[in-house]
Amino acid sequence: MASRFRQSRQVGHRFLEFVSFARFPVWSNFVSPMAIVPAACTRFSWVLISLSLIAWLLQPAFAQAPAPESGGHEVQLWTGGGYTVPGGTKDTGVWNAGLRYGWILTDSHGPSFLKGRFEYALDAIPLFLVFQPANTAYGIAFDPVVLKWNFTATGRFSPFVELNGGVLFTNHDVPTVANNVNFTTSLAIGTHVLREKYNWSVEARYMHISDAGLTVPNPGINTVQVRLGIGRFLPPRPHGK
Repeated sequence: MASRFRQSRQVGHRFLEFVSFARFPVWSNFVSPMAIVPAACTRFSWVLISLSLIAWLLQPAFAQAPAPESGGHEVQLWTGGGYTVPGGTKDTGVWNAGLRYGWILTDSHGPSFLKGRFEYALDAIPLFLVFQPANTAYGIAFDPVVLKWNFTATGRFSPFVELNGGVLFTNHDVPTVANNVNFTTSLAIGTHVLREKYNWSVEARYMHISDAGLTVPNPGINTVQVRLGIGRFLPPRPHGK
C-alpha cells in the first residue's frame, strides 16, 4: 500500500510539473510573464485536448447527431489558440473564442474521397487575445467569409477543410510596430465527431494577421492554432413550413 502511494505521488508530481511553470527558468533567470503565458496556454491546450479525447473514447456508443445536409444549417461555439511560426513576428501567442452560423448550400458532389457538401458561414468573435512581448492586446473580430467543404461523413466522423477571411480590431497595435486594425486569413483542416445530440470538432489552423500594408513596416503575424468546438448541424426545414 505504501509503495502504491509513493508511486501515485510521483505520477501526480510529474503531471503537475508538465502543466505548470516548473519547466520554465523563472526562478533562476527572470522571464517576463508575457513570455510565459503563450507557452503555458499552448501546453495547457494540449493537455485539455488529450483529456477530452480520452473522455470521448470512454463514452458509450450513442446514436449519432445529424451530419451536414443540403439546405441545413450549422451552429457552433468554438475556442482555440496557438503560437507564432517563422515568417513574421516572433514570440507571440493568440487565443480566441467565437460563434458560427453556417448554411449548407449543396448536395453531395465530387469524386471518391473528395465527395462532400459546400458550406458558407459567418464567425462572430467577441474575444480575441494577442500575447505580445510588449503587452497583451484585447480585441474583437468578424469573419464574413468562411468557405467550408464538408467531406461525406464516415461513421461518426465528418471531416472538413475551410478558408476564412475577416477583420480584427484591438486596443493595442498588432504587431506593436503596426496597426490596431488588421485583416485575418486562415486555412483549417479538421473533423466533426458526431454524437447523440451535438457534435464536437477538433482542427488545426494556420492564421495570418496583417494590416495589408496600411502601415510600414508591416511584419504580420503567422500562427498555428488548435481549435475545439461544440455545435450541431440542423436539418433542412420541411417545405411549406
